[in-house]
Amino acid sequence: MGWWQVSADTLAGSRFALSPLAETFACLKALHVRGAAHPGERAWLNAHLSCYERHLAADPVTAALVRAGFGREWIADFLTPTPRGDEDFATEVARVREASPEAARAHLAVALRGPLPEILRDREDLPERAADLLTHVWTEAVRPDWHRRRRVLEADVVARTARLSQEGWAAALGAMRPGMRWLGENRLQVNLHEYPPHDVSDARIVFVPVTPQRHGWVSWEEPPQHPHPGATPPRYGIVYPCSGVLAQARPGGGGGPSSVAVPGSLARLLGGARARVLVLLGAPMSTSQLVAVTGQGLGSVGRHLRLLLDAHLVERRRSGRSVLYYRTAEGDVLVGAQEAGA
Repeated sequence: MGWWQVSADTLAGSRFALSPLAETFACLKALHVRGAAHPGERAWLNAHLSCYERHLAADPVTAALVRAGFGREWIADFLTPTPRGDEDFATEVARVREASPEAARAHLAVALRGPLPEILRDREDLPERAADLLTHVWTEAVRPDWHRRRRVLEADVVARTARLSQEGWAAALGAMRPGMRWLGENRLQVNLHEYPPHDVSDARIVFVPVTPQRHGWVSWEEPPQHPHPGATPPRYGIVYPCSGVLAQARPGGGGGPSSVAVPGSLARLLGGARARVLVLLGAPMSTSQLVAVTGQGLGSVGRHLRLLLDAHLVERRRSGRSVLYYRTAEGDVLVGAQEAGA
């Protein structure tokens, strides 16, 4: 199995972050394997697969690059630069484009576990072609609903950081992705591959969720051979499938969050509008999201949230530019009891 030796300082300096490029690469991989984990992913795949296949059919070099880049056990490193957080897609994909052609060919050979096919040998434009393909997938298949994806990803980060603060790193990391768990003695198993242990005690780890449910990977930035005093520590990335899913959008919003059932007893106890907000907060949501799905005004939603906060039925946590609200354990108990008695 592959495991990393970490330290208390490593974990203290680590954080969760969102990455438009990581989300795009995970979607590219889903298109490549033509696999979906749930109906929402299947609907997305059906909507975009034919366009993706036409794009590759018109560009045999890029098609060969994709086949080579997705190795059986390893992804070509230059395709997945380690996320830094708080960057837009253009900034992130520029790092793919700026990779050296020599490094790109070497990474592809590692992923293939052998020599490159003739069509890729000695090419100087592989990083540019990879960046162009990622930009195509972002533009056509990810950016149109990035705001919806971002809400799902932010909710995952809030839920995991809450679990981290309550139960510690072992619990937070153990449920992150298949094959990953805390081994004790400062050892973090990151996958099930038979790779030598790796010491990351002087590094920082960034944990990055993506919505495609079957895809994740690890990445790192190579430290300079002779780092100067005060240099940024090496950065490692763990990309994992988030706990929520990107549900299929339905015409008219049917079956969405706004149609959630509210127990009558809970509505009588709290009032119908406030009870609906509490039930919806089984998954973290922002104020603007609650306004959108409930149809209530901003002032009304704000009053409900203040009262629920005062009653310790919900908590809030900042995620990037958003403040997300979510039910506390007491809120879960109250909603569960009312549902059981319905």
